[in-house]
Amino acid sequence: MASPSNNVPTPMRTSKPITVTLGPQQTSLEARLNSGAYGSASEVMRAALRALDREEAALDEILRRKVEVSLADQRPNIPAEDVFARLRALNSEQIAADVRDA
Repeated sequence: MASPSNNVPTPMRTSKPITVTLGPQQTSLEARLNSGAYGSASEVMRAALRALDREEAALDEILRRKVEVSLADQRPNIPAEDVFARLRALNSEQIAADVRDA
């Protein structure tokens, strides 16, 4: 695509503009712009999304490893009925303690 005035190719936009309401994070965005670390709000948002992508990937890896460890665990499984019975007992104990302390 060429611009009408000088026949120089104009790059096509690969994304569309969006409107984002930041609320309290607006102050954080403005501080980053004022520091000169970023040239535009779009740069801040792209950096924030890249950081979120890295965080989610790291959490996915942690969960994947935990699942692998669990699957490799040679100890016998605990029946669900036993687990829930223990949880109900713990919950009853906590409620009783809360009532005593109230």
